[in-house]
Amino acid sequence: MRTRFPPSPTGFLHVGSLRTALYCYLVARQTKGSFLLRIEDTDRERLVEGAIENILRTLHWVGLDPDEGVMIKNGVVTQEGSRGPYIQSKRLPLYQKYAKQLVEAGKAYPCFCSSQRLDQMRKEQQEAKQAPMYDRKCLAMPKEESARRITAGERHVIRMEIPRSTTVTFTDDIRGELSFEGKTIDDQVLLKSDGFPTYHLAHVVDDHLMDTDIVIRGEEWLSSLPKHLLLFEYLGWKAPRYAHVPLLLNPDRSKLSKRQGDVAAEDYKEKGYLPEALLNFLALLGWNPGTVEEIFS
Repeated sequence: MRTRFPPSPTGFLHVGSLRTALYCYLVARQTKGSFLLRIEDTDRERLVEGAIENILRTLHWVGLDPDEGVMIKNGVVTQEGSRGPYIQSKRLPLYQKYAKQLVEAGKAYPCFCSSQRLDQMRKEQQEAKQAPMYDRKCLAMPKEESARRITAGERHVIRMEIPRSTTVTFTDDIRGELSFEGKTIDDQVLLKSDGFPTYHLAHVVDDHLMDTDIVIRGEEWLSSLPKHLLLFEYLGWKAPRYAHVPLLLNPDRSKLSKRQGDVAAEDYKEKGYLPEALLNFLALLGWNPGTVEEIFS
C-alpha cells in the first residue's frame, strides 16, 4: 500500500506526528508498499525557516526515510518520484484548476464576505447558542454579479457547497462505521483569497494524484472527513481508506504542550535518548500486541 506522511513546516517535529509517521512507515513496509513524504506549506503565516530540514533530519535519525517525495541527501533537501512536486506551494496551479472545476460544476461558489462580517456572524450565532456556520449569503448571489466582482479584482475565497439533506457514511479503519448529517457540516473554504488552498482541497487533490491507498492521521481531522469524502465524490474520484489515530494526551487528558513537558522529537534526541527507544515507546502508546512484550525490533 502507498502511505504518506505530510508534515507542515511550522516548527520542530512533534512526537505525535512522529508516531503517525511511524504508523505510515510500518503499514507501507508490512504491505510491501511505499512510504511517501509530502510537505504541506500552504499556511504561509506560520512557516518556520529550517523546519523542513529539521523534520527530514529527525525522520532520518529514527530510520523512517521516505521512499518517495521530499527527502534529504548529503545534507540537501531534494525531491524524488514521478508524482511531484511534493511541496504544496509548488502545486498551486493544480489546486486552482480543481477549485475552478468545482465552481463550474455547481459544487462550490465564490464568497466575498469580509473577516469583519464573518466575525460578527459567528458572535451572533454563539450568542444564540447556535453552532458557528457560514450563513451562505454569497451562495444566493447571482452568477453575473459574482463574475463581475471577480473581474473587478475583488478579494474572495472559494467555498464548497454542502448538501444539507445528505448523510455521509464511511467505515474508518479504526473508528468503524461513521455517519455525518449534511446540516451539521459547514461550507468549507477550499481556496483562500491569496490563491493558496486550505488543507481540505490540497489533501484531496494530492492524495488522489499521488495514488495514496490509506490516509493515516490524527483524530482531530475526524470532523473534516465528510468534507473530504464529498470532495472526492464531487471530483469523480475514489476516496482512499482512512485511519484516524487517537491523539497523545497529558495525564489530565489535555493536549501535549511545551508547558507540561517535551513535545518535539528533537528534545528527546538532545537529551540522549536512543532513536530505537523513542520509536518503541511511541509504538506502544494507544496500542499493545495483547502480550507482555515491551521491546520490538
